[in-house]
Amino acid sequence: MFILLLRRNDVAWRSIMISKPARLRKEHYSLAIDQEQTAFVPFEDIAVIVLNHREITLTHPVLSACGEYGISLFATGSTHHPSGVFLPFLPHSRATRWLRLQLDLPRPVAKQAWATIVRRKIANQAVCLRLTNRNGASRLESYERRVRSGDSNNLEGLAAAFYFVQLFGKDFRRNQTRFINAALDYGYAVMRGTIARALVAHGFLPSLGLFHASEQNAFNLADDIIEPFRPIVDLFVTNLVIPADEMLHPEIKAALINLLNVDVSMPRGKMSVLSAIEHTVESLARLYEGNDKTFLELPSLIGLEPHQLEY
Repeated sequence: MFILLLRRNDVAWRSIMISKPARLRKEHYSLAIDQEQTAFVPFEDIAVIVLNHREITLTHPVLSACGEYGISLFATGSTHHPSGVFLPFLPHSRATRWLRLQLDLPRPVAKQAWATIVRRKIANQAVCLRLTNRNGASRLESYERRVRSGDSNNLEGLAAAFYFVQLFGKDFRRNQTRFINAALDYGYAVMRGTIARALVAHGFLPSLGLFHASEQNAFNLADDIIEPFRPIVDLFVTNLVIPADEMLHPEIKAALINLLNVDVSMPRGKMSVLSAIEHTVESLARLYEGNDKTFLELPSLIGLEPHQLEY
């Protein structure tokens, strides 16, 4: 079992990954994790729980507590990648109002907001190339400058195709079954689930996106918001030493979850990814209320330094 400390709004939150047989139950106001010994973690201190073993059982009160305390609970499949996420169904006093605002957002505003997101994503990809001493950052910065409303020229796709080859080699493809893609997918899945949780907590319906609009996707809006956060995972995976068996070992998964604790730069200053997700979602609310893309606050990649509390 790994228990990682995350930082959100300068408060310590725990991210728990369980990779051995266990029984999870609620005892008073804490999560009790029964293994060789029993560990107790207060529910109010938990942000994320990842269940990464087939012999884990949990009680209904644990699920209820996850909903009550706003905890994201991930289940992994046979490949040990997140296959599902339990999100809190948090009551929101203005849920119907947010739904109307999402449905009524003018299309030009949505297209401009998507262009803003794409620009920041490509800018962060350029920073990732520079931080890893790869070539091509200037070309990505050129793509960034050319993004227009709605990204009608698909510069996001062009940038991604060029970027991944620069980052991982000319033979790399995102659809390949290999360690690098497994690590990327795991990191993206955790980030996506955390964003979905923040959206639900703020009263949004995650299936209604700004750009992504698949009828079979319950997290279109999360898939919009995650884009500028993806290069954080990319940068980490680039620095990984690939194990001889090319397996995604528990310590690697724990480190990928802990990316929620690294610092990014936001308009209001440096903060952890977990805090940045909250700020981005809060700014999205202002976008819907004011129909102005300039309300969006998005992260800038600065490295992989863990967030430190200041006293």
